[in-house]
Amino acid sequence: MKHRNNYPLFFFVLMLSMVMGSHAQPTVSFTFDDGMLADFPEYSFEEWNNLLLQKLKEADIKAMLFIAGRRKDTKRGTQLLSSWNNNGHFLANHTWKHHNYNNSAITFDIFAKDMLRGDSLLRTYSNFRKFFRFPYLKEGNTPQKIDAFRAFLKGNDYKNGYVTIDASDWYIDNRLVDRLKSNKTTDLDAYRDYYLQHIWERAQFYENLSYELNGRHIKHTLLLHHNLLAALFIDDLIKMFQEKGWKIVSAEEAFTDPIFGYTPRYAGESLIYAMAKDSGDFKNLLRYPAEDGRYEKEAMDRLGL
Repeated sequence: MKHRNNYPLFFFVLMLSMVMGSHAQPTVSFTFDDGMLADFPEYSFEEWNNLLLQKLKEADIKAMLFIAGRRKDTKRGTQLLSSWNNNGHFLANHTWKHHNYNNSAITFDIFAKDMLRGDSLLRTYSNFRKFFRFPYLKEGNTPQKIDAFRAFLKGNDYKNGYVTIDASDWYIDNRLVDRLKSNKTTDLDAYRDYYLQHIWERAQFYENLSYELNGRHIKHTLLLHHNLLAALFIDDLIKMFQEKGWKIVSAEEAFTDPIFGYTPRYAGESLIYAMAKDSGDFKNLLRYPAEDGRYEKEAMDRLGL
């Protein structure tokens, strides 16, 4: 939603001009949301989580996992957090109960307490970083809630763990898992191909939009989810970006890009979406919500996926 802030636009433009041209190629990092603990057909939690970590290790990529804390204080949850932390990946806060802050029933007090509960779980891990990502990328449905939580994050030394490339991988994963439950011998190639094409289309969209806004290649944070789809195909995704000329950096490095110092007036969705809304120049290009399973359903139905 639209919202005013006190950050002068000229400072933002000046800051970007200082680094303009410093990145000669599109650059992306991998961030994962939620932290799933489920077993899937043919894959126990331990198997698919380890598969994902092994593929990231082989590619020498350090990601950031935004943890929704519920059930992460269990034995399996501790195993998840320790496995990512001990493999050199970064842990960050995604609340405890994964509330939608745009829901009128979720007050600032409820949301803030939920965030602090997540913080109390994560702060004991050596690779915990004080980044916070809003569930569903929804940052509040009133100016008062938006202002209050932005001040709360700042007061607790947190930064917004903004997404710059948004996508609907979670929807593809849901359909893949449903198919595997009914047919364990499902051919995975078609799901892989759809996944890669979907992420590539969204990456191109947000990269092109970002370049129009900023005049340079920023260091992107790609939103993925910790799920079976990622475990099966993250190596293919890495290869795709590399073959298309993109550089892959750690999530921690990506968040040093000056773009993440900008606080948009429009609150919610990806940072690039919010910047485009602030500009007022892309009204015919921006849909709402920016990403959702509804946009993928027809194509997946048509392909029998």
